[in-house]
Order: sequence, then structure tokens, then C-alpha cells
Amino acid sequence: MRNVALLFLLITFPSISFCQINNPAASPSSIINFGNARFTILTPQLVRMEYSAKKEFEDKASLVFINRHLPTPPFTSRQSGSTITIQTKEITLAFINDGKPFNNENLSVQLKNGMYSTQWKPGMRDTGNLKGTMRTLDQVNGWEGEKNLENGLLSRSGWVLVDDSKSPLFNGDKVWNWVIDRTDTTAIDLYLFAYGNEYKKALLDYTKVAGKIPMPPKYAFGYWWSRYWIYNDAEFRNLVTNFKSMNIPMDVLIIDMDWHETYNFSGLNVKTDPEGQMLGWTGYTWNKSLFPDPPQFFKWTEKEGLKTALNLHPASGVPPMEEKYGAFAAKFGFDTTQKKYIPFDMSNKKWAQTYFNVLLKPMEKMGVDFWWLDWQQYLMDKNIKNLTNTWWLNYTFFTNMENEGEKRPFLFHRWGGLGNHRYQIGFSGDAHTNWETLDFETYFTATASNVGYGYWSHDIGGHIFDGPTDGEMYLRWLQFGVLSPILRTHSSKISEIERRIWKFPNQFLAMREAIKLRYTLAPYIYNAAREAYDSGVSICRPMYYNYPDNEEAYNYKTQYNFGNDIIAAPITSAASKENYLAQRKFWLPEGQWLEYSTGALLKGNTSYDRQYTQEEIPMFLKEGSIIPLNPEMKNLQEQPSKNVLLFVPGLNKGQVTLYEDDGHTDSYKKGGVSYRKITRENDSDKKIKIQIEPQTGTYKGQVTQQAFELRLPNTIAPVQVIVDGKQYPFVADGRPGTWSYSNTDLATIINIPKTSIRKKIEIVLSFDKPLQDQYNVLNGNKGFLARMATVTEKLKFIVAEKDWGGTLPNSVYEAANGTNIILYHPEKVYELLKKFNASKADLKNVLLAIPYVAKDRIVPLVEYLELK
Repeated sequence: MRNVALLFLLITFPSISFCQINNPAASPSSIINFGNARFTILTPQLVRMEYSAKKEFEDKASLVFINRHLPTPPFTSRQSGSTITIQTKEITLAFINDGKPFNNENLSVQLKNGMYSTQWKPGMRDTGNLKGTMRTLDQVNGWEGEKNLENGLLSRSGWVLVDDSKSPLFNGDKVWNWVIDRTDTTAIDLYLFAYGNEYKKALLDYTKVAGKIPMPPKYAFGYWWSRYWIYNDAEFRNLVTNFKSMNIPMDVLIIDMDWHETYNFSGLNVKTDPEGQMLGWTGYTWNKSLFPDPPQFFKWTEKEGLKTALNLHPASGVPPMEEKYGAFAAKFGFDTTQKKYIPFDMSNKKWAQTYFNVLLKPMEKMGVDFWWLDWQQYLMDKNIKNLTNTWWLNYTFFTNMENEGEKRPFLFHRWGGLGNHRYQIGFSGDAHTNWETLDFETYFTATASNVGYGYWSHDIGGHIFDGPTDGEMYLRWLQFGVLSPILRTHSSKISEIERRIWKFPNQFLAMREAIKLRYTLAPYIYNAAREAYDSGVSICRPMYYNYPDNEEAYNYKTQYNFGNDIIAAPITSAASKENYLAQRKFWLPEGQWLEYSTGALLKGNTSYDRQYTQEEIPMFLKEGSIIPLNPEMKNLQEQPSKNVLLFVPGLNKGQVTLYEDDGHTDSYKKGGVSYRKITRENDSDKKIKIQIEPQTGTYKGQVTQQAFELRLPNTIAPVQVIVDGKQYPFVADGRPGTWSYSNTDLATIINIPKTSIRKKIEIVLSFDKPLQDQYNVLNGNKGFLARMATVTEKLKFIVAEKDWGGTLPNSVYEAANGTNIILYHPEKVYELLKKFNASKADLKNVLLAIPYVAKDRIVPLVEYLELK
């Protein structure tokens, strides 16, 4: 039965791909030897080109390219004298065997792909490269970081060349694949990606040869608390108690470097150890003055549902002051008579095995879930040529966890270069705390997907001190973090920097709602993580992936697609002091888009310049899409009480396939997954039909029954809701087996009780008004009613300053109380909002005519409401 289920999955969802078996030796049928050159046709648009004076070609995996055994694509090979011509559907390669290494006279590749028809030769500059990422944002201040971005795998030139000639190799050890030097140091080893503007296809094929982007555990997509601060056990307990008492969800607790002995480290009096590093930066011995009983501490974090990571700076090796110094030396075979430091030597396999087994595994058994590698020291390994410590640390930590096989591996470290997409998650480092840096990070995060590095984690709020924490800036950074791969607050150890959101009373509610929104979006984000594994396309990706022929997709650099159906354009500048609104320019592609925060329906193929309150986040949902969401949750390790589905307004059909797995093991690579298809279509201009297909596939811990909450924003109260032939009644409290109406979101809500996951569910909603009329009347009123309530509250105070008995016009009170009127009478929402729409033209004059109030006090409020 399991094989039948897997076959059904593969037929129903052809994009599904289970564990990729990597083999660095290409199929002989894909290889052409000609003189001192060897060409491997990996795909119709990807060719490997090698030159060796010794005719010794390399079949071992390099650090970047680990799988060359792909199906042989159709191609022809024709020799004429000393010239060979190789042709696929997309490219024509010509090489003259003149006894010289590859140069612009003996090698050329003509590519024709879509609008691209161009030629590549050795030595050509890739002037259209769309860039990738860089090792770290340490010290980056705003957009100055852009100049340090490395080239990526996508280019408007139509081609990208990856020179792998100097990359170290893997030795092929089946127990633990290990790094070795290349033997032929003069050989040329090139990979030409000739994909034109088929950007997604290029990334998919890259992951075929360089490995897939693994999924992080589900909890990694929750909120991470981190702060460079000297916390003790009791302070962490109090901190977590505060989070819980204020109903702020959290999944991860990061413990910075002061968990271990730091030998009186001081930034004002930095001492250097014998390894040339800062004394106290490296350590593996618990500071018992801060954590008197580490095992008990981890029992508490486990009880609280928190995953934990400890910060490491391994560059000093193992100091003689460490508790495990003797045990490490005995296992490794190091002479301890002189009590010297045991030098860091991670490219030595025995040293690495000793490091993990003696130093780290005992703490992992104690309760450490993953490691934060904060390597800021020397870049290059001292033994293997061209091997960076960043790259190799990422590999060893990730694969060590992978080899243990108990839980889904991941680590937290800086980018090491091509191939590091296999070892998420990225720690972007110590950037400045200012608006310009926030702005740059929006571009930086999406652009990193051009090398498959789709899981950057930024210091939300910034790191380097540029002044006391600005609550508004911190709020906007949090909102960006919500629409980032990882949401982790952090900062430097400066007393004037604050990251506890309850310390900002003017922004607290908006900050908490942002974090809760992250948890609401978690199923959508997790779906996108699976897509990244299958397709090589990361959750945050530049607009040009989907719209390569639109110039706006390249010009609007600080907005990005967040998964398939959402466009994010985070606010990265301060609000106006006059009207309290923040400005944001953005571009929406073809179609219609729902502005999530306001309920406005915006037409595509248009550039916008809109203004937003501090609660509003510029996030746009594609017309007709279905967004899987969570109900309110404490963390992502608990089983949600129901599946929430948001049906974005639109007259076209929509569908989504809801992905699930166990969330914490690698079984997702081997078929331990499930899928459930949901579709929506309009039966007529007054009727919507939704189908939830039976769930297919199995995994450990899978529930057998699921409840659903269907949310249809920008709809009026339906006249009838039928679920599997049964009419659901309207009940305001939203109990299972009923429908209700959200007066704040202007959305119909259908509450389906727990039903077998193998059962199909069919829902039909009927309305007394055409859908397009509903969309027109409700358009933007979610935001307008929320703003109206805020304005009216401010007006009450302004009027009371001058007139102790002063009142406002009833039309103002009615508009401010609109959501409450809808709460009592959802059946009147259409007529009420139609009335409000008609009165908006006069509302400006009504407000300006309020007695005893200066016009300069009213004008900003009129602008806040965006009344013309």
C-alpha cells in the first residue's frame, strides 16, 4: 500500500522529489573527450568544460559540485580536423584543439534561449550579473554593502560562468566525506550556466548538481530571542515568564557567549591568547556563577517548549583552562605536559571527530538543540589550499548532526561561498542600526536566493550602536523580520539598546501583532520551505524570477516575492511627523492584489506610492490565491487546533497544496510527507465553491482528523453556507459546524469540525450580491474603519482640550463605530459600507468644520484617513 501511495503522490504532484542520491561521476554518455579537453553535458543549458595538460580529469566531488550523474540530455557531437562542435537544443559549443588551455580563440559557446541570443568566450566579463550574497554584514552601514556582493548564478547577460578550478575536493569517504587538495593544480574546471532569463530553471538545475536546499526544522520559523547580554539562569526564566504573561509566542532561546567562562573579558582591555585570539572568546566550560546547574536549566527550557543554541567562537582551539582539556588531549593524542593550547584544526578529521565527541556531544545530550557558530577569525584554513574556515565549519557541523540521524540538522553561521546553501541557516552578522541598513537588508535577503542561500537570519533591530533604540525603527525591522526567512531579534551589549518589545509602549501592540502574524503565516512559510527543497527557489526571491521581462522587476530592488503568492515591500523609513504615515513606493505585476493590512484591492501592472500607519505592513496577496495559515499558537512545536485557509478575493480559480511532515526529522527526504489539495472556483457571480481533497501520504505523528477554518475577506455575510450537503447556521462565536463574520477583517468565516483526513470536503457559499459588487464596496474599508477609530479617539482628546462638553458629529461617531455595528448586524455590512463610501467625499469637510479646533490640528488627521 505504501508504494501505491507514493506512486499516487508522484502522479498527482509531479513536482515532488524525494532524496537525491549524489554521484559525482557523470554518465559516460554525457562526456566527450577531445585532446586535452573534456566536456560534460549536464543539461541542455549547463556544460562542464575541463582542460588538463596531463589529460587527467577529475571525477571526485568538489565542495560545490557533488552530483554530476544526471540523465544524459539529447546532444550531437561533430569533429572536423582539430575542431569539435557540440550542440544541444539551447547551446552550441565549439573547441579547437590547438594544444593551448581554454582561451577566447579556441573556445566559444553560442547560446540561444528565448530572447537571448549571444556568445560566450573565456575572459568575457559578466556585466549583467544579478549578484548573490556575501560572507557577512559585519560593520555594514546601509547600501555600502552592495559593492561587496559576490556574483550569483543568474545574469541578464544570459549566462554565468562558475570557475571551480581551485575548489578543494571531497575524498569520497562513505563514513564522513572529507576535504582534500586537488592534485592537478594547473587544470581548468569551468561550469557554464546558459539559461537566459529562465532564472528558476537555472536554480533548479544548480541544485541538481550542487545539492538541494535542506528544510530547517519547523520550529526555526518561529520567533527567536537573542541578545548579546550577560544573562544568568534566573534572568532567562524571568524573561520567558514576561514573554508568556504578555502572550508573545516564542520558539528559540539563543544564549550568547557568556554561557562559558570568559576569563574576565573586557572590551576596554582586550587580552590576546597564545593562538592570537581574544582571550575568553573561545570557551567550552560553563560559567557556574551564571548557570549553577546547566542540566536543570535545559530541563526547564524543554518544559517551556523552547529550543536552545549556544554561541561558539572555536578559533583558539582548546585552551588548557577548559574542563575537557585533558579528555580532548587524551583522545586526540596531544602532549599536555607543557599545558599548551590545542590548536584549532577542523580540516584534520581526527581533530574534528574529537571536537564533536568530547566537547559538543555531551552538551547536546544535555539539551543544546543546535549551535551558533560565530566565527569572526582568520578566513583560510591553515592546511588545505583554498579552503575557508567558514565553509568547512558549516560542512562539519551540519554533516556531524546529519550523521547522528536523530533530528533534522541545521546550524547558524555565516555564508562560506557556493555550496553553502546545503548548510542553513545564515547569521548575517553585526550590521549597523539605522534605516539605511534596514533598507539594504530587504534587497540583500532576496538577492541571496540567486545562489540558493535562502535562510539568512538578521539581527532584527540592528547590532552596532547608532544611538538609543528608536521604537518606530525597531517596529519596522520586526515587520521586515516577519516577512524574512528567520525572525530573530538581537543587538550588541550596549545598555541603550533595547529588544524587549514591552519596553516600547507606543509600539508594543503593533510589535506583538507582527510576531503573531509570523506564527499565522507559518504554514505558508513551511510550504515555501518545501518548495525550496524541491525547486531551488527560496522563499524570499527577487521579483524578476516571475517577471523577467518587466523592467520594474529589476528596478524595485527592495520588494520581493515572499513565496509564490505574496509580495512584500517592507517599510524602511520613518513616518511623517505631520500625518504619522510612512511612505512606500512599490510595483505590482499583472493581476489584482489584496493589500493584507487594509483590505484594498490594487490593480497590477502599476507602480504605487502609498502611505501606511505603524500597524500596517505592505504585504500583497495574489488574486484568487489560497494562503494556508495557523490559528493563534504558543509556538510551532504544538499541533495547531485547526488548519486556517485564507481565500484571497478574485474572480479566477485558485488552488494550493497543503504540505505537512513531522517537522523535525529528515524523513521528508524519503517520502515521509503528506499533501492535501484545496481548490476554489466561482460557480456563478454569486456563488463560491471550495473543495478540500483527501490527504495523501503518511508520516510519523500524523493526525487522523483535522478541523478547518475558512476565511474569505472582502465578502459580505452569505445567505447560505452548505458543507457536504449540510447547511451551516450563523453563530457569532464561531463554534465548529457554523459560520460567522469577522467585523474587523470584513470576512466570512466557516468553521468545519474535525473530519477524517482521508475524506473529501465540499463547501458552497451563496450570496445575494455579485462577488464583484462585494469587492467594490468592501475595497479598502478594513483599513479605513481601523484608521477612523484611531482618528476619532485623537479627536475626542483634541476637542476636550477646548470644550469640556464638546462633541463630534454623529457621522464621525458612526464611522468610528463601524466595526461594532457590523459585529451586531453582519447582514448589514454591504449597505453600511456602501453608505460610508458615499459619505467619504464629505467627511473631510465635516472634520474641518469641527468647532473650536484649529485647522492645522485636523489636516494631519484628514491626511491620515487619506481623504481627498
